[in-house]
Amino acid sequence: MSLTRRDFARRSAITGAGVALAGSVGALATAPNALASTDTDSAGEETEERHGGGVGYGPLLPDPKGLLALPAGFTYKIITYSGQTKLESGEFTPSNHDGTATFPGPRGTTLLVNNHELKGPRANWKYPVPLTEGLVYDPAASGGCTVVEIRPDGRVAEWVGIAGTSTNCAGGSTPWGTWLTCEENSDRAGVNGMTKDHGYVFEVDPCDRRANRAPKPLKFFGRYDHEAVVIDPKRGHAYLTEDAAGPNGLFYRWTPPKGFHYGPGKFRTLADDAGVLQAPTCFDSGGRHVDDLSRATKIGTVYGVDWVDVPDRDAKTVAVRNQFGTGEITRARKLEGMWWGDGGTYIVSSYAREESPVQHDGQVWFYDPKRRTLTLKVLLGVNPDPSKDGAFDGPDNITVSPYGGLVIAEDGEGIQHLFGATDSGRTYPIARNELNIGTEEEPEYSEFTGVTFSPDGKTLYANIQTPGIMLAITGPWKRQKR
Repeated sequence: MSLTRRDFARRSAITGAGVALAGSVGALATAPNALASTDTDSAGEETEERHGGGVGYGPLLPDPKGLLALPAGFTYKIITYSGQTKLESGEFTPSNHDGTATFPGPRGTTLLVNNHELKGPRANWKYPVPLTEGLVYDPAASGGCTVVEIRPDGRVAEWVGIAGTSTNCAGGSTPWGTWLTCEENSDRAGVNGMTKDHGYVFEVDPCDRRANRAPKPLKFFGRYDHEAVVIDPKRGHAYLTEDAAGPNGLFYRWTPPKGFHYGPGKFRTLADDAGVLQAPTCFDSGGRHVDDLSRATKIGTVYGVDWVDVPDRDAKTVAVRNQFGTGEITRARKLEGMWWGDGGTYIVSSYAREESPVQHDGQVWFYDPKRRTLTLKVLLGVNPDPSKDGAFDGPDNITVSPYGGLVIAEDGEGIQHLFGATDSGRTYPIARNELNIGTEEEPEYSEFTGVTFSPDGKTLYANIQTPGIMLAITGPWKRQKR
């Protein structure tokens, strides 16, 4: 049963949940370890609580090799490097590493599936995903994903999981041990040299290479610029994000058909129109419709959520996000990474600018499917000077940490970090990209992507997207305070 506006308003009046829409991001905290909020009474206080109070791992130390700055006691190892390491088949590791997840493999191995965000014709890229026989969707497309196997003795092997897809971005893992790779591009056949329609989700099995043959788009998830996907292991819903603008994208829910049982390869058995794809419509504690998530300007803001059916999920004539009238749904700018944890899904809105009602430099929301609510967990104010180390901006890929809170990959302007966020929204640095791919006069640092912990929680994996480097980070991890 849907959560009605009246029910939510009544609950909010009793519990104090929900925040009015009015607010300004002008006072949002942007310093590391700061609690981002609009609490102007405490905005200038130089207190131990405000500057971390034991949160995090201390300052980042410059790397003599010029690659990755880490706190004292932490080290990194390069796992794959585009143009340097090679696949089992002899080709170089593809470039533009993006979303990644880990899986326990046979005989003590760790398996990682790594998306490669490569858009357009193959000729545009020096290291596209190789067109491995039997694993190709569209031979004109350059993207896909690889599977990386790390053996107990440290040796690494890598092979293609899927090829011939486009702009494979965040993606997501499933409870049954497979990977859902998402195309953040919806070119039709005949556009940009493509021979097939794009904008779909595909399933990749890291443990069974035969299961990946003859790739099949999971059209029931819709055709649009997909970013990430998670599966509710209890209720069976899939949640998906769309990274698009003009108008801003949407956050979707897919409900499986009645009687459907999940498992490896089961998605391939479903019809293209199986289940129901819906978009959210949010409302505040007063029952008022929320048109865009950027309107929330305080951590702890809670919105109720109802769901509206998508009229044409394959977007035959009109893009999915354009199929709704004013006041029907709730949008957000740069809907990026997602991760399932704590009984719900964390959702990133990377930033908002003039195309949104209110500007910010990053939000992380938590959707609770039981309560049918969205709660703002992390909020980053507009970064006044991205060229200076300190503030974080542009959260993108995300994972739930086994040590409490979240670990987030930064895709903002200027300096790029991996950073943590506690349950109360305080942030702290974990790593800084020191690989300058620009010039000394105009330095440029690629975004971090694919942040994910090993199955045993001892290793944090992350990628530097350009040129495409997968890193394993180890050190004295510890439980983080709130």
